[in-house]
Amino acid sequence: MVDKEKHLHYFKKMEIPLWILQDSGNKLSKEKIKDDDMSKKVITREQKISTLDWPKLKLAVNNCRACDLYKTRTNPVFGVGNPNADLLVIGEAPGANEDKQGEPFVGRGGQLLTNMLSAIGFKRGDYYIANILKSRPPNNRDPSLAEVTACTPYLLRQISLIKPKLILAVGRIAAHFLLGTDASMASLRGNLFHFGANKIPLLVTYHPAYLLRSPREKRKAWQDMLCVKKQLDLEVIEPNG
Repeated sequence: MVDKEKHLHYFKKMEIPLWILQDSGNKLSKEKIKDDDMSKKVITREQKISTLDWPKLKLAVNNCRACDLYKTRTNPVFGVGNPNADLLVIGEAPGANEDKQGEPFVGRGGQLLTNMLSAIGFKRGDYYIANILKSRPPNNRDPSLAEVTACTPYLLRQISLIKPKLILAVGRIAAHFLLGTDASMASLRGNLFHFGANKIPLLVTYHPAYLLRSPREKRKAWQDMLCVKKQLDLEVIEPNG
């Protein structure tokens, strides 16, 4: 005869909730097994991600199956750059080139963004750059709510680890997500916002892909870059002011 008590002990140690079978009629008892080990607080996925260090966070993204994008992506796009950067650049999602190389902003638009930031004194390795989504949506469609929800804990943990002095939201979707608004880009640009409980300064600019389609808007984007430089210069000299 199987040792029932031994099996129950193992199941409880593994925190598997069980219902006790009555001896007569093999009916389920209404009384659930009570054990202190089984009443431990459940740790949510978001809480677990919020404790990960850089290597474990990247591994979690690589192995993520929280939405269906893992089925169609070539590579996850975690993010690159200085993990202690003053400037954190956040876009919306990887495109075809990013999906192929596993790195954000590496296509024509990415090169334009790199050149713009370089013009105000920031080499690509000086700042950190990431996307809201870590996997490419098929056909470069807008991210779904489920996909954004699945990836949000990863981005929040990246922000927490970097502790940037300034966030630059690149494009409409990134701006809307980070600010919780659906306001037009025209109304968001040129204003200083604050993100999260730590009130990290945040600026908004056009997505470089949009600038490639609308080159006349590059002048406005350059104004945004000057705002980035001004804000970070203020952060540098403020303690001695």
